[in-house]
Amino acid sequence: MAVQKPSIPKGTRDFSPEEMMRRRYIFDTIGEVFRLHGYAPLETPAMENLSTLLGKYGGEGDKLLFKILNSGDYAAGLDDGQLRSASNICEKGLRYDLTVPFARYVVQHRNETAFPFKRYQIQPVWRADRPQKGRYREFYQCDVDVVGSHSLLNEAELMGIVDEVFSRLGISVTLKINNRKILYGIAETIGHADKMTDITVAIDKLEKIGLDNVKAELAERGIDDAAVSRLQPILELSGTNAEKLDKLQEILSGSETGLAGVEEVRTVLGYAEDMGVGVKIEVDLSLARGLSYYTGAIFEVKADDFAIGSICGGGRYDNLTGIFGMPDVSGVGISFGADRIYDVMIGLNLFPEDVASSTRVLFVNLGKDEARAAMRLLAAVRRAGISAEIYPDGGKMKKQLEYADRRSIPYVAIIGSEELAEGVVTVKNMRSGEQSRVAAGELVEHVK
Repeated sequence: MAVQKPSIPKGTRDFSPEEMMRRRYIFDTIGEVFRLHGYAPLETPAMENLSTLLGKYGGEGDKLLFKILNSGDYAAGLDDGQLRSASNICEKGLRYDLTVPFARYVVQHRNETAFPFKRYQIQPVWRADRPQKGRYREFYQCDVDVVGSHSLLNEAELMGIVDEVFSRLGISVTLKINNRKILYGIAETIGHADKMTDITVAIDKLEKIGLDNVKAELAERGIDDAAVSRLQPILELSGTNAEKLDKLQEILSGSETGLAGVEEVRTVLGYAEDMGVGVKIEVDLSLARGLSYYTGAIFEVKADDFAIGSICGGGRYDNLTGIFGMPDVSGVGISFGADRIYDVMIGLNLFPEDVASSTRVLFVNLGKDEARAAMRLLAAVRRAGISAEIYPDGGKMKKQLEYADRRSIPYVAIIGSEELAEGVVTVKNMRSGEQSRVAAGELVEHVK
């Protein structure tokens, strides 16, 4: 029998201990900021009923759902006609995002939930996308949402969360904002209100494919040349955020919905200023976000110093829970793309130097009596909350130091026969190479 070469599915990854400690740093930082703003943790299953997922992400999104075959040998008893019907063999799917499962949870648990309901969720999602740099089939999202409130204060608070998270991680970003009502107003103004989805899907690609290709795609979607000509100057509006909104108010003067969107953006920007949100904010009229459930403000965050897609995004959704039988519950949320954030931090060398080390002190093992003395000190160091371990096998000092170096352990504690006799410990700083002798009872303070 041939030896099988180990592999994993395309678009998925293994994470080494070093990578996991860096990822945990990101998750812990984001989660701490979420809790600081009053959001509570929630988890939902990896799989949902397909009926929960289908139709919530638009036609493009539905194509990217991973469907799960019914368990066991269910298909064995089906005839050809039944096998051709996906509903007979697939009733479940892996979650595409965390927002739709959250909406399902809110409706299912409405009677025991206090509104407004503020939750955060850090879990993996799956999309049958084409794997490429910065795009994976399995990846983590870090979502924060509030439902049961129409207040635009929530949008401003989410912008504050973006500011705080990326400040703590050391990433310089620009937060882009638009409003779906503005996009509807634009579609209405150019005479194609009925084709808003076609228009938004096309202009959302502006940054990726350029204006000429967007115009070509609009033509393919049935938008006439005259309408495209009216659209182009809107997409090319420049100036400060206030200047863009003033010009837009003139352009959309005939659209009540569009003007409402302009006013909402003005209000959110004002609240953000009052809250002291310091992140760079840009009104971007090409920002559309393809997901069909957004109804108001939409956000996207880009790293300023690293070429990658958006690392955070979200928006207001007024009708999502209505699909599950609970109408008129408004929500707004954003999602942090942990995998892309990781790539940015690696690319810009932003992780703290010691974040990838799980152990702070390694005690070397130089013999039976020395090891017993080391174990007594090891227990004291751990009681002080300092991560430590002892090399399990006695052996050459060089081998043990190489082990510490490969593990990025910053301190090595050495107790040889001489140290044992004098009641001291030799501490080697693995980064600087410096060695110092300290009394055994002072080791904890020294390595802190």
